[in-house]
Order: sequence, then structure tokens, then C-alpha cells
Amino acid sequence: MDIHMETKIAIVNSSSFGNIFSEHIERLEALGEVKRFTLPKDVGGKELAEHLQGYGIIIASVTAWYNEEFFEYKDKTLLISRHGIGYNNIDVAAATQKGTLVTKVSSLIEREAVAENAVALLMTVMRKVREASFKAKAGKWAERAKFVGNEIKGKTVGVIGFGNIGSRVGEILKNGFNAELIAYDPGLPTEQIKEKGATPVSLEELLGTADIISLNACITQDNYHLLSAREFALLKKHVFIVNTARGELMDETALRAALDNGTVAGIGLDVIEGEPITETHPLLAYENVVITPHTSAYTYECLYGMGDKVVTDVERVLAGKVPEDVINTELLARR
Repeated sequence: MDIHMETKIAIVNSSSFGNIFSEHIERLEALGEVKRFTLPKDVGGKELAEHLQGYGIIIASVTAWYNEEFFEYKDKTLLISRHGIGYNNIDVAAATQKGTLVTKVSSLIEREAVAENAVALLMTVMRKVREASFKAKAGKWAERAKFVGNEIKGKTVGVIGFGNIGSRVGEILKNGFNAELIAYDPGLPTEQIKEKGATPVSLEELLGTADIISLNACITQDNYHLLSAREFALLKKHVFIVNTARGELMDETALRAALDNGTVAGIGLDVIEGEPITETHPLLAYENVVITPHTSAYTYECLYGMGDKVVTDVERVLAGKVPEDVINTELLARR
């Protein structure tokens, strides 16, 4: 690898990396110049490239978009290390053509934090925890009869995307709450789904059977708006949904219609299409919708592991070694 003696490292749009664990920044500063960038989420590829000229290492968050235009105008970049498990905001083909390694955090690092938060959001919605808490704070204890919720026990839980995180969500709800577990994941053999404790089903069967749905799939070109008007029409009445994966998996217009007609009894969202959103977003007006600002990975344990992985990627690349969890492995063969 062509490594310069002095390396410039850009941390782009990350609100968490290095803010809690300063040793991660210190390790980077031992390698070269480190600078934080806070840019608009929709900054154009050319403008993004202009901001990051001269930076051979990029630590990337969920925004901005490292698209084909970015790589067209960007000078040499050794590595884009994604501070997270999703990398849909990086054009991997364009990165490969430019000779830029793309890495991500292993989903195992985020497994417990994201799965636990999915269950926390689900219970918040099903037991109306937020609304009841607001009444207690307002001195309206006597109104507690308004907050009759639902139990998880005996319900059919359908997990869409049964990888590391989805399987852990299912494991918690099946073994901890005695729920029935079904799963849809076209990327996994049926035997593997069975080994993880779920009954494999088609998407249509899951939608028509599940009382609770957990979205845990990666976003791809093939599953953008995986749940749209057609899919919401297949749901049982009074379904609860939790999404800690990607907001783009659901068509918001169809979701709002399902909330309005009572098909969806409540939903917990840690992700939303077009995030970050403002206080005027229409979903925030629903009492049975709980939205958190993409904080599923925000535990001390998880953030330490994510930061350590990213810094180790940088250290390994600058030492001429291969980092773990390389997305564009074909680039390794060239080198």
C-alpha cells in the first residue's frame, strides 16, 4: 500500500465517536492529523469531496453520502471506515474502482445493544410506558386506567432479517417472554433459521400471522420500502412493530395509513427515512408512535467496541495490514 508518512484523518458527521472514549482519538492522533467535520446530511458528492481533499482516512457515520460523484472528485483515499454496521451510504463499487478500502463494524459488536433497545422500544409501545410516565409527571395518577397495555407472552413474533441482531431479538422474546417465533430472511437457509430457534416463513405468511413484527434487515436496492401499501394490507389488525434497522425499509405514507385505520396498534422507531427529522415530522403527532434518534447502539459497551474497531482498522491499514470486515474484498486481491 502507498502510505504517506503523515496521514490526515477525517471524522465525518459522527456525534459519538471519540466523545466518550477519548483514548480512541488519542490513538488516531498518534498516527496523524485528526479533524472533525459536521456537514449537511444531503451535501453533494462534489462538495463533500472538496471538504475532504487531502484526507486519506475517513471515519464515516450514517451521513453523508459517499456516492459515485464523491469518488470522481475525491483525491486518493486509503480507507473509509464505517462507524456502524450499515454502509448503504457508501457506493462500494465506486470506492473499489478508486482503490479505497471500505470497512464496517461487525454486527456482533452491536448485537446486544440494538437487540435490547428493540425490546425496550417494543415494551414502551405495548405497555404505553411513555404516556403513563407523562401523566405521572403531570400529577394525573388517577388517569392510570387509560394505559392498559398488551403482553408479549403467547404472541407470535415475526422477525424480518434473522441475522446476528434479528436472531437475538427473537431469542429474547421467545425465551424471555414465551412468544412464538417466526422469521423471514431470504439470505439464510431454512435450516439455519430453524437452528436459531425460529420457524422459517415467507414474507406474506409472516405479515398475515405475526402479532409483533421486528425489522432487522439491512437496506438494499431490492428491499427499499419492503413494507409498503401492499404489505401493510396483509397485516393482522392490532399489530405492533419495532424498527431498529433502517427507516427506508418502510413506506411512511403506508405506515401512517395503517396507523390511522388501526391496523398498526403502535410502533417503536429508532430509525426513520430522511433522518435526522425535526419536531414537525408527522409521525411525532401519534401517541402510539415512539421515536428515538438512532440510539440503539448507544451503550457504553457497544460504543467502546465500535470505536476500538474503527481505530484498529486505521492502525492496520497504515501498518500495511488487512483490517477486518472489509466490504470490497476484491480490492485486497489487487493489492
